[in-house]
Amino acid sequence: MSVSVTNPGMSELDELCVQTIRFLSMEQVQKANSGHPGMPMGMAPAAYVLWTRHLRHNPGNPVWHNRDRFVLSAGHGGVLLYSLLHLTGYGISLEDLKSFRQWGSKTPGHPEYDPRGGVEVTTGPLGQGISNAVGMAIAQKYLAEHFNRDKFPIVDCRIYVIASDGDLQEGVASEACSLAGHLGLNNLVVVYDDNHISIDGKTELSFTEDRAKRFKAYGWNVIEVGGDGNDMAAFEKAVKRSKAEKKRPTLIKLRTHIAFGSPNMQDSAKAHGAPLGDEEIRLIKEKYGWDADKSFYVPQEVSAHMREAALAQGAKAEAAWKRRFGKYAKAYPELAGEFEDAAAGRLPVKLDEILPKFEAGASVATRQASGKVLDAVMPKLPMILGGSADLTPSNNTRWGDAKDFQKDCRGGRYLRFGIREHAMGSIVNGISVSGLLRAYGGTFLVFSDYMRGAVRVAALSRYPSIFVWTHDSIGVGEDGPTHQPVEHAAALRAIPNLLVFRPADANETAQAWKYILEHRDGPAALLLTRQGLPVLDQAKYASAANVSKGAYALLAVGEPDVLLLASGSEVSVALGAGERLAKEGIKAQVVSMPCWELFERQDQEYRESVIPRRVKARVGIEAGVELGWSKYIGDNGIFIGMSSFGSSGPCKTCFEKFGITADAVVAAAKKSIASSRRGD
Repeated sequence: MSVSVTNPGMSELDELCVQTIRFLSMEQVQKANSGHPGMPMGMAPAAYVLWTRHLRHNPGNPVWHNRDRFVLSAGHGGVLLYSLLHLTGYGISLEDLKSFRQWGSKTPGHPEYDPRGGVEVTTGPLGQGISNAVGMAIAQKYLAEHFNRDKFPIVDCRIYVIASDGDLQEGVASEACSLAGHLGLNNLVVVYDDNHISIDGKTELSFTEDRAKRFKAYGWNVIEVGGDGNDMAAFEKAVKRSKAEKKRPTLIKLRTHIAFGSPNMQDSAKAHGAPLGDEEIRLIKEKYGWDADKSFYVPQEVSAHMREAALAQGAKAEAAWKRRFGKYAKAYPELAGEFEDAAAGRLPVKLDEILPKFEAGASVATRQASGKVLDAVMPKLPMILGGSADLTPSNNTRWGDAKDFQKDCRGGRYLRFGIREHAMGSIVNGISVSGLLRAYGGTFLVFSDYMRGAVRVAALSRYPSIFVWTHDSIGVGEDGPTHQPVEHAAALRAIPNLLVFRPADANETAQAWKYILEHRDGPAALLLTRQGLPVLDQAKYASAANVSKGAYALLAVGEPDVLLLASGSEVSVALGAGERLAKEGIKAQVVSMPCWELFERQDQEYRESVIPRRVKARVGIEAGVELGWSKYIGDNGIFIGMSSFGSSGPCKTCFEKFGITADAVVAAAKKSIASSRRGD
């Protein structure tokens, strides 16, 4: 096929490769009759140069640890990524491309986390990918500082991003990019697809600030490339300059045209989110001298150039790294062993041997207990990073000898996220998909609303992220209803795949941390109190180690008359009520329910032993809304909790005024028993 070359920095073969990317992208959308063809058409030249000349990766082993990371933050243009993955030899076939957006395909509507398939993070919710990339860049900097030694750059990868106008407009990206500039993450390169078009029309309808000046103000190195997106000599020069930058992350502001090459759709908002149409694709093919009757066609020379080169270069790069690592292992065997353990997800210590144990009778807020756990375990777990959204003293997230991660302290493990909750969640996600590290971030539970987009993506993708949320109820007290979460536990439990722990005391808190640190199969959240809670006597009640089962009979009785089910701070209220009922000859089984999701994973026999179906009289107690509790308390059960927002006042007063007391539980238990006996 003869191709005319009109773009600087590109050969005839380069031009043919770019056109192949464009046609595969637009044809995926056309066959699915759904998708976003315009962005991939405009960004094809830049993506081609990035993937074939700069991105260090190995399609033969997509999870090679020292690979560069590529994040398509503009996830609506997922067909661009799928085309690149197919052409460079990943496990995406032409049939997979033809199955774009179909049930069970490898090519969903927006890229979904699949590192073995070449998809580093889930993107589509705008702003998430670029913010994840900030976390990846932090992870790389920390790992390089921790593992690298003279002549042994074991970790020296870069993070590349393609971002859209939408990414830059989302607040989460502003938060994350501000922090990236502060931290001087020069290993981060963002290519901004400046095509001037969004779904509603021209971006000037709502987006007119000078983006280059904004990023310069963040402390970024900004390189502007004008033209139409096809001057690959200028773009490559920009990429090389970004790689030479020593102190700042780089934004390459690349002027492109949406649906480039389309006679009727270029620079049109219609090309953003709808197929071009068979006739328009025919016109484009004829314009570039392609056979209009062929679809999903990959010229042999394109396949040979892109696939064989990527596989050969990738294998060569990984082999060189393995040789280097082999020499490194001989010179630094302990560090090499630590690297291999981290890669395998193995903890370097047995947590049971170092977890603090709390004595019965003391009053300890679960946020304080969490802090003591971190004091004990974090010095032994160098592959865990942590931080807080400017609430460190309140969240108790910083352990005793922690050093801050800063531009002049890359070995620090404590992250000062600033008042940037949403970015914190996304950055924690980016660190936690590094392959070696995990991270946690802390704030007040009420501010989990600000983080919800990141938390949802973590759950959808099963990132092993850890979210620490304190001040978990009306127990916040005097700060009042703006800071007293009432619906938040229920809202978080509604997210599939998210483990939500609300521990009853200090020892349950320690056991919750143990479970989270020993399991990497998805995200987890800790909901912790501001107020002190009595440390339960484990000689008198069941062991807190049962937290691993999600719920357990803290106070078991034979043939109970009523079940008192509670989580968190209300477990001690339930115990107090149970003791009073026992004095009246009423047998109450008190159940602590720190993690509903784990409880649902247990077998039927165990669940029946904790919450027997034959016992219809039940009371659920939680200082939050009732949503979700009906599953456990049933038709005859009564819920003691919140049906409104909270109020400003001392903690004890709030619980009394809202009726979350042992007296209320006793009365509810008697009422539920009477109701169940009548068969109401």
